[in-house]
Amino acid sequence: MLNLSTDIGIDLGTTSTLVYVRGRGILIREPSVVAQDKETGKILTVGEEARKMIGRTPGNIIAVRPLKDGVIADYDITEDMLRYFIEKVSPKPRFFRPQVVVSIPSGVTSVEKRAVLEASMQAGAKHTYLIEETMAAALGAGINVFEPSGNMIVDVGGGTTGIAIISLGGIVVSESLRVGGDKFDEAIIKYIKKMYNLMIGERTAEELKLEIGSAYPEGEGKAMEVRGRDLVTGLPRTITFTSADSFQALSEPITAIIDGIKSVLERTPPELASDIVEKGIVLTGGGSLLDGFTKLLSEETGIPIHLAEDPLSCVVLGAGKVLESADGLKSSLIVGSRSL
Repeated sequence: MLNLSTDIGIDLGTTSTLVYVRGRGILIREPSVVAQDKETGKILTVGEEARKMIGRTPGNIIAVRPLKDGVIADYDITEDMLRYFIEKVSPKPRFFRPQVVVSIPSGVTSVEKRAVLEASMQAGAKHTYLIEETMAAALGAGINVFEPSGNMIVDVGGGTTGIAIISLGGIVVSESLRVGGDKFDEAIIKYIKKMYNLMIGERTAEELKLEIGSAYPEGEGKAMEVRGRDLVTGLPRTITFTSADSFQALSEPITAIIDGIKSVLERTPPELASDIVEKGIVLTGGGSLLDGFTKLLSEETGIPIHLAEDPLSCVVLGAGKVLESADGLKSSLIVGSRSL
C-alpha cells in the first residue's frame, strides 16, 4: 500500500490545472497557461492572468499552453507551472516536500509518463504517483471501482477524451482520443473561416462554445454576435453565429467521440456490457457540459447517460481520494511513481 501523507492531487489538464490539498479540498482551479518573456525566458505570470494575454501580447511576451492533447509539449514551462502551483499551496521548507498524485491520459507512452514524473519531481515533489484520468474521474464521480461489476466512464477533457470500462479496481477496456474541448474550439474557428471568411481567436471560439455550443441538431436556437477580421478586406467585421452553426461546426469532433465510445462498447466482455446497459454511462469533464451532448449520446448508444455531479472537478477529486484514503485503495490504481 502507498503511504501518502501530506499532500497534493493534481489534474494536469491541457486547458486547466486543478490542485487538491489533502484535508483542505480543491484550492486551485486555473488555466494551464504561462506568460513568459521571450528574451530572458523569465516567467511573468501563470494561470488566469496569463490566459487573458493569449492573442494580446506585445512582441517580447508570449502566452504559452505547455500541454497539448493531454501531454507535455514544453517540458521546462510545464515544470515552472507545476512549481508555481505546488509552492502556492505548499509554501514549506525544502525538507517538507509534498507527495503528489498527478492524473495522466490512459494512452500516454512511457516517455510521456516519465516526462510528467520528472516535471513534478523537479517542481518540488518528494514522491510523485501517476493515476489514469479515467480511473481518477470514476473515483471522483463516486463510482465504486472495486466492485465486481462493469462501470463505464467517459471523461471529455480539454485535450483528450478518455473512455474506459472499469471493474474490480482495474481498467478492462479503454481508449484515449486526442479530441476534447480544444478541438471543439478549433472546429468553430475553421467553420467560421470557411463559411463566413472571418478569422476569430481562441478565446472568442471558447466563448461561443460555452454560450451557444450545441451537440444536438435541435438546439435552443440561440445566437451571438461575433467580431473578427475579414479575410478578404482585412478589416474588422461582425457576424451572427447561431446554435445551428455551432452544431454544424462541432459535428466532426462529436462524431469522433461517439465512434470511440461505440468502439469501446464493441470490445467490452458480455457480462460487463450487460452491467453498463443496466447502470448507464457516467460523463465527466468540461466537454460533457456541451448543450445536448448527453441527449445525443443516449440516442446514439441506446444506453442511459448520467452527468456527474461536478464534472469539471471529478479527476482532481479522484486524485484527492487516493490521497485521503490511500490505505483503503489498491496500489494497482497507481500506474507510475518516482521518489527522491
